[in-house]
Amino acid sequence: MILTDAVKENNLIAKEYKELLKISYQSLNTEDRKLIRLAFNTSVDAHKNQRRKSGEPYVFHPIAVAKIVASKIGLDATCIAAALLHDVIEDTEYNESRIQKLFGKTISKIVIGLTKISKLKKEKDISLQAENFRKMLLTLNDDVRVILIKIADRLHNMQTLEVLSSEKQIKIASETLYIYSPIAHRIGLYDVKSELEDLGLKYTEPEMFNEIKNKIEESKDDQDKYIRNFSRRISEKLKKEDLSIKISGRPKSIFSIRNKIVKKNISFEEVYDKFAIRIVYKAKPEIEKFIAWKIYSIITDYYTPNPLRLRDWITSPRSNGYEALHITVVGPGSKWVEVQIRSERMHEIAEKGYAAHFMYKQGKQNENGLEDWLNRLKEVLENSETSALDFVEDFKLNLYSTEIFVFTPAGELKSLPTGSSALDFAFSVHTGLGLKTRGIKVNGKIVPLSYELKSGDQIEIIKSENTKPSANWLDYVKTSRAKSKIRTALKEEKKLLAEDGKEILRRKLKQLKINFNEKNVHNLANYFNLRTSLDLFYRVGIGKIDNISLKKFAALNKNKLLNYLRKKISKKNSEISHIEKEIKNNFDQIVFTNEEESLDYTLAKCCNPIPGDTVFGFLTVQEGIKVHKKTCPNSISLQSKFAYRIVKAKWIDSTQQDFSSIIKISGIDNIGIVSEITQIISNNLNINMKKMSFDTIENTFAGTIKLKVKNKNILNKLIEKLKKINGIEKVNRE
Repeated sequence: MILTDAVKENNLIAKEYKELLKISYQSLNTEDRKLIRLAFNTSVDAHKNQRRKSGEPYVFHPIAVAKIVASKIGLDATCIAAALLHDVIEDTEYNESRIQKLFGKTISKIVIGLTKISKLKKEKDISLQAENFRKMLLTLNDDVRVILIKIADRLHNMQTLEVLSSEKQIKIASETLYIYSPIAHRIGLYDVKSELEDLGLKYTEPEMFNEIKNKIEESKDDQDKYIRNFSRRISEKLKKEDLSIKISGRPKSIFSIRNKIVKKNISFEEVYDKFAIRIVYKAKPEIEKFIAWKIYSIITDYYTPNPLRLRDWITSPRSNGYEALHITVVGPGSKWVEVQIRSERMHEIAEKGYAAHFMYKQGKQNENGLEDWLNRLKEVLENSETSALDFVEDFKLNLYSTEIFVFTPAGELKSLPTGSSALDFAFSVHTGLGLKTRGIKVNGKIVPLSYELKSGDQIEIIKSENTKPSANWLDYVKTSRAKSKIRTALKEEKKLLAEDGKEILRRKLKQLKINFNEKNVHNLANYFNLRTSLDLFYRVGIGKIDNISLKKFAALNKNKLLNYLRKKISKKNSEISHIEKEIKNNFDQIVFTNEEESLDYTLAKCCNPIPGDTVFGFLTVQEGIKVHKKTCPNSISLQSKFAYRIVKAKWIDSTQQDFSSIIKISGIDNIGIVSEITQIISNNLNINMKKMSFDTIENTFAGTIKLKVKNKNILNKLIEKLKKINGIEKVNRE
């Protein structure tokens, strides 16, 4: 019997459904199965005429999201059903009332929260993705499950990204690295976070991704052998102590290895902790901590620990609920090895996510800190006047932060992000206390408000009712909570002063015989280079704009102010254009868009691209197109926040102009090594050495050489030649 394509697809859909029930992390009763079946049937019916970009039936996507929700995040039947329905309201004939009638208020509310925001106001100075992100987080006020399912949705989109165009791949991957993986990290979804990061890297830096991936695969056999050698010495002793344990290896993610290579400027081979050894043990909750330290004692009997690398997250769990004991020891072959010691319960939290496990399986959110985190998040969300981009930056700033632990005068322990100031602490205690902070004592001594706290500090706040926050305070604080409350207080103060300023301006314009109307207020704001009328009224209110300034405006206004300004701007642009043309005629040509157009541009100073580098254009508000390297430190942020301003760009010639480049060299200080380096550079007719400096410490040296080169290929060949010199250890382009 020959099966039709439709029958084959239906069989595959049925197979996916059975697998969904099988892999569910939580046990499903009869009612749960009925609910999931109804959601599945509804999703199949709703999406019956839709297909994905890959050509497969659209319903495979909600099923895949539900499978992630069930297995990787460990959510219950309600969430599995919501995941199956997450695109139904937006993309099909099913509406909100129909879903509520079929599934009740809870699921309907989650599905509405998951429905994409399609009608956003387009503004030049705002990122639609950032605004989307803020609105998505606002749903947390109702139900944290919305964001958990949203992360699962993003993960499956990343897993199937290969069918999209390269531009869309980079945009979506950048958004993922910028927003979604930090959220997954903060909620405790470590496996999901690692997969999102690796997939993000696959599309933003494909060469780096493939190189590390291949090397990890090549070294897998050696890694497995090493883990067996490590385990052999301690397994017998652990069994004698009647401990039920499981020892396994855990390779570090490609993304985390890439970060170490880039940040420390080292090679793959020089990353010493490419994998961790994990010991998971069985224990009753009341003796978990005792057993963890017992295992620690046994391991350190055989392997020497590094005391500076001990992390006790059992006594003081991370704020996202993560618990474990991490130690770094000298393992077989004198290699540093990280060992993670966890109970089965701790392992469950780490693997499935703190929010899912505690909020929906055991309902113990109070004792584990999730509620505290959600309350802090809500405070940030309340500050709705913050721009979307500022909001995302503030929120993100606290996601990846490691933590410090400090004490109140009464001895109460509080956790804050690393780098927090004494003023951050004041706001973490209470908003009212933060806003009235006059001074701070740390360990009994008065310190500046900007003082950076360290773990173990005891802090006392000196309060005054007459104190008001100043704009400088924003430079002193790191946490979203503190920034949000300071901004709100400053805005309230500014509004009060602006109201006074408005009346003052009305009187002064009347004296100058200028009408107080919208047009003249707008002209005034432009004249003083201010963005809004509120800024104008505020500056009048505080005396920054005085009678003399207003009289100058009045004189210009009589002489047709707008024409004057236009001529002035036109002349300035003409001068800039002339200078830019002179520069561009000497530079290598870059072309933009698929039509390879020649447009004016400047080279970004943050990454200094040279011919041969892979580049993209970024359309700035005031400086036209700026060209960045694809590997620029700002690349991910720009492509995520301002995807609509990214312009495709490439070099098409590299013969006319020398470009500055800096290389760093280090190694053993052999006699004549500097002479050999300079000789190799001097013998190359296409390279001009502008500056060279070397520092020697005992028998090692480190040097910096500034060069003028034609293109990247010439520079790469020079680096390869320098690496072959006897005694040279590293040669890197800055």
